[in-house]
Amino acid sequence: MNRIDKRFKELKMAGKKAFIAYVTAGDPDLAMTRKVVLALEGAGVDMIELGIPFSDPVADGPTIQAASQRALMHGASLKKIFAMVQTLRRNTEIPLVFMTYYNPVFQFGLNKFFNTCRDTGVDGVIIPDLSIEEAGDAIALGKKNGVATIFLIAPTSPRSRIKAIAAKSKGFIYYVSLAGVTGARKKLPPEVAANVKMIKSMTDKPVAVGFGISDAKQARSIAKVADGVIVGSAIVRLVGAERGGTVKNTVKLVKGLARSIHGK
Repeated sequence: MNRIDKRFKELKMAGKKAFIAYVTAGDPDLAMTRKVVLALEGAGVDMIELGIPFSDPVADGPTIQAASQRALMHGASLKKIFAMVQTLRRNTEIPLVFMTYYNPVFQFGLNKFFNTCRDTGVDGVIIPDLSIEEAGDAIALGKKNGVATIFLIAPTSPRSRIKAIAAKSKGFIYYVSLAGVTGARKKLPPEVAANVKMIKSMTDKPVAVGFGISDAKQARSIAKVADGVIVGSAIVRLVGAERGGTVKNTVKLVKGLARSIHGK
């Protein structure tokens, strides 16, 4: 069983929701990313999305764009990130998901990419700019290698498209809480709960909500309706601001979010 499926099953049996944290791989360097991943697991995170830095991250807001630029300036590459994941697997079994644009995958080679995910311990892949209509090869290679291909549903997606995405997505379904780019928001759209309930009425697969969630109150409200809560920019901002290799401020935020999501 894929680590993602196993973790969702464990959480459901315990009556808990998944806390999924996003960090930009290589920001400020890969040694720090490795340290952050282990620290986040210890602070209560259930799964981690590793953002693959890219020069033109069109779906990302300024926080993650800046983190990607810092990572690229310090030499981060897909090959090096795979190597970092391989070393991480000596110390953790936490589910790891790559969030990447299609360009780095294409340049690496689609078949080689999924083979390397399998060999290094990457459990899932999210490619926001790869539509389900164009994802046949990726889905087939993901299935062959035991790597979940996770797709996004937007607030504007019609019911017919939601059904199609829900049928294709593996691991979990990523519901984007708002139109636009990533980034912390003071308020989330009021229709999030209704939209998540509607998606869940069409599928038995877990539904996780991301984009805009930045504090414990928002995380708690999302956890009431979704199977998972994804927090990215709020964590990336603190990682980028940490000094001297410490992660204490990031861990403090994450512990508070974990308590809210897990219902403690």
